[in-house]
Amino acid sequence: MVNIHQTIGTLVVIAYLVLTVANILRATGRQIGWARPLSFAAAGLLVLQYLLGFSLLGSDHSITAWHYLIALAALITVGVEHGMANAQAPSGNARLAAAATAGTTVLAIIAYAIGSSN
Repeated sequence: MVNIHQTIGTLVVIAYLVLTVANILRATGRQIGWARPLSFAAAGLLVLQYLLGFSLLGSDHSITAWHYLIALAALITVGVEHGMANAQAPSGNARLAAAATAGTTVLAIIAYAIGSSN
């Protein structure tokens, strides 16, 4: 189960890296039609990652609390991207989405690094 969790974690990091680049391109005025579906796919992978992580936690797998805290902090940046970014004016929408996905990417990389170090 740990290997599956790590594989999904790799996919989460890659998805958010690509999404960050896509949202930065959107913020510069380019039309990226696949950014929104990728955003929902990345969020779906993150939910799956949380489910696997809590399953590991329930089966007495131990890891530092920082891994969980940083991973759960990504809920805030994903929420900003999916909620508040769509409520902004179109020009601010892409900038806010780019900042939120960049934050999610950083948090995912940190959580991945902590998880990989154990």
